[in-house]
Amino acid sequence: MDRRKFIGSAAAAMLLSQQISTVLAQSRKKSVMLMNRIGPSSSDLYIANADGSAERKFLSTPGFDYHPSFSADGKWVIFTSERNGLGQSDVFRAKADGTDIHPLVTSPSVDDQAVLSPDGTRIAFMSTRDGYRANVWLMDIKSGKFTNLTGNNNVQGDPSGPDSFLRPSWSPDGKWIAFSSDRNSDWRGHDGGHGWEHTQELSIYIVGADGREFRRIASKPGFCLGSPKWSPDGERVVYYEITTEHTWGARRPEGVADAESQIVSVDVKTGERIEHTSGPSLKVYPQFLSATDIGYYQKGGPNEGVVYTSGRPGFKSGLRSPAWSPDGKTVIYEKVKFREWTQNQLLYSWDPNREYRYTDVFPGLSRDGKLVITEKNLDSSIAIMNPDGSDRKRIFESKGEGLDPGMVMKGLAGAFAPAWSPDGQWIAFGLGQWFQARRTGTAKIMRVRRDGTGLEALTDGTVHSGFPSYSADGKQIVYRVFGENIAGLKILNLEDKTTRALTTEYDNLPGWSPDGSLIVFTRRVDAVNFDIYTIRPNGSDLTRLTTNRANDGHAVWTADGHIMWTSGLYGFREEAALYDNTFQPYGQIFIMNSDGTGKRILTDSLWEDSMPLYVPG
Repeated sequence: MDRRKFIGSAAAAMLLSQQISTVLAQSRKKSVMLMNRIGPSSSDLYIANADGSAERKFLSTPGFDYHPSFSADGKWVIFTSERNGLGQSDVFRAKADGTDIHPLVTSPSVDDQAVLSPDGTRIAFMSTRDGYRANVWLMDIKSGKFTNLTGNNNVQGDPSGPDSFLRPSWSPDGKWIAFSSDRNSDWRGHDGGHGWEHTQELSIYIVGADGREFRRIASKPGFCLGSPKWSPDGERVVYYEITTEHTWGARRPEGVADAESQIVSVDVKTGERIEHTSGPSLKVYPQFLSATDIGYYQKGGPNEGVVYTSGRPGFKSGLRSPAWSPDGKTVIYEKVKFREWTQNQLLYSWDPNREYRYTDVFPGLSRDGKLVITEKNLDSSIAIMNPDGSDRKRIFESKGEGLDPGMVMKGLAGAFAPAWSPDGQWIAFGLGQWFQARRTGTAKIMRVRRDGTGLEALTDGTVHSGFPSYSADGKQIVYRVFGENIAGLKILNLEDKTTRALTTEYDNLPGWSPDGSLIVFTRRVDAVNFDIYTIRPNGSDLTRLTTNRANDGHAVWTADGHIMWTSGLYGFREEAALYDNTFQPYGQIFIMNSDGTGKRILTDSLWEDSMPLYVPG
């Protein structure tokens, strides 16, 4: 071998080795944000005949793909994919045979719900770019130019409300775009306004593709109207119509079978309204297939599947987001799974200095670097492990503690919100029934040593108690109480077992700051609004840190004294009734200084993100 070539090859190999070592060293040093996400663990596109026959996977190289739509000539399929990172929604295009997959829109924002213009030159899609709000955008495919179609002042609604613009649809002549929006509606809780999670009120609007002649074409007080699609002649727009209250049940497994909606269309010029369906069941994703036939999806219940108003054969299937080809002979859709996510599974990161990784709920880090979680994906027991998920050990079993097994399996009972003592020797947690089950169940504060020994009850369970947090010196625990005639935060002295009331309002999720000077918590401000507060342990200096009308909650401290929390500040990113197995799908993670300044967003996904924890590199 030529000596010069050998030396050159050796030098190149050494340089490559050094570069790899540098990358690996940087990766090892990079800090991590653990976070919980409520959303499907996978999603694949399938295509079939309109009656469900000849079903097959659509893409030769599937990713995390959803929300497909056909081009007007039937030659292309536009869809959303997270193949650039879990949680990062981008727009892709493929030929109708599943080949030639390529991106159309990629950005750190949510880019979703895309549809191709009839002439194939532009796409309309929902995006959170330029301000994190969901708006309808246009992109010229050839030039790559973007236009915020709903960003004009005459289109935008009250920014203190949800104010989202969703599910665009082109008219057959390409001159108009219909969409749904909750502009100028208010935040409202489920169960008649008493629930923490919000319902959604949508109306149907149209606007010229040039941004002019914006107007509302369908609305009904107390109802949500969603997913508009045009008729073949461009004279009518079809949509589903559901009560705002049922937009809560429509996304919950215990409520979806009881939710009810109808498929309705409206004449764009005259406002004439036609109900195309009747009776119970949740009907969504409507699409005109001809002047006399509408395809839609019946979500939940024993007859879940594709249905046609003409009476032609549909099919039963647990699919989502069906979209039909222009001739109505083919339907494409997604199939999702909600298997447990893997602890420390890599997610898309919006922070170049941190990796984002998945964790089970209520993560906490001891000062000596041990992670503790509630294993809600399993049976809501308590486990500790290294921050990377290795050396996992269960230190408390929820089984055998007198809990209803059915409630445990539903995630409504178990050992929740573990908290480390400052010396890392004890873990306090709440044991009992949680979420809506707290109204009829009980819970008490427990603690156990990190090796699983020394289990003891710190409260007697006569008052529903939960969400403990240790003081910086380890001598006290703050926790919240809930009952018919009691609410607020209490502080337990671990030395003499005495308690004192810190607050008496509807407060929750307290957390003691690392330096011991403040306690952060969530307060119910009114029937539909929750905000983040801090208070000193002696009850002084009560400070409200968030003031928007959307919910703010689940606040936690970082080791350096910042506050991370989950907020619906920027509204919904999808029609609420189309989600599955979720609570507040608009939730994104934020961070701020301890005095409420310096607020900024840390996630920008389509899903419900919460329970963050910074882990040093």
